[in-house]
Amino acid sequence: MAGKQTQLEVLIGPVVESLGCELWGLEYFAQGRKSMLRVYIDKVPGGALIDDCERVSRQISSVMDVEDPITGEYTLEVSSPGMDRPLFKLEQFGGYIGETVAVRLRTGFDGRKKFTGLLKGIENDEIVLEVDAEEYLLPYELIDKASVVPRY
Repeated sequence: MAGKQTQLEVLIGPVVESLGCELWGLEYFAQGRKSMLRVYIDKVPGGALIDDCERVSRQISSVMDVEDPITGEYTLEVSSPGMDRPLFKLEQFGGYIGETVAVRLRTGFDGRKKFTGLLKGIENDEIVLEVDAEEYLLPYELIDKASVVPRY
């Protein structure tokens, strides 16, 4: 699956950037005969707006029709990352130091897979997360999913 995601990022990234946006990340789910491709875009300043999502969606659809990287039917969703912003790359964590982050690991670490706490920093290829006054160094390669927990 990671190979397919990388292939899609390489294909979609330049399209998104050509429209003045940033490819924040993408999620690809193969679900039998019908798949889901969810693309998150951002834009500085002000974030991606609905018009940006519509323009990017149209362009990605055109490229996908020509390149045909997904076999069978698929649904394409294009959106901004929102307040509960998913984090796809280690570098993205750096922008949210001091924020609360929810992390789910692929395999257990210290007897658990889910952590929610204050992001204290990044050391080498690990994120430093404070959970209940205890610091954890979580290896980035073990992270399955991570997102910013919004403050209301």
